[in-house]
Amino acid sequence: QVQLAEFGGGLVQVGDSLRLSCTASGPTGTFYALGWFRQPSGKAREFVAGISASGDNTYYGDFAKDRFTISRDSAKNTVYLHMNSLRPDETAVYYCVEGTAPERDGVAGNGDENFGQGTKDTVSS
Repeated sequence: QVQLAEFGGGLVQVGDSLRLSCTASGPTGTFYALGWFRQPSGKAREFVAGISASGDNTYYGDFAKDRFTISRDSAKNTVYLHMNSLRPDETAVYYCVEGTAPERDGVAGNGDENFGQGTKDTVSS
C-alpha cells in the first residue's frame, strides 16, 4: 500500500498562509486523484481540496475555493495545499489522501481512500 507523509503543519497567526505537502512512497503511480481533508477537534472530517490524476482538474470545498490552492508534482509523488487568510476555526488535523479513482469521485470521503497520519495546524488569534 502507498504510504503518505504530510509535512508543513504548525502554529500560525490568523490571516497567515501555510503550505502543506504530502509525499507518497511505495507502489505509487499517477492513476488516482489526490486530496486533502481536515478534522477539527470534536467535529466531523470534511473535504478540503482534490486534484485529478492528470493534474488538470481541481476540486474545492466551498470554504476553500477563494483561499486555498491544491497542486501536484507527479515526478516527486507530492501533492501540495497552499492556504491563505487562515482563520482560527480552521485549526484542525489535515489529512492527505490518495483516492480510489482518477477524478473527484475518487476523493469523495467514503472511507475507501488511503489516508495519511495527518498534520496538526493551529491558527491562533
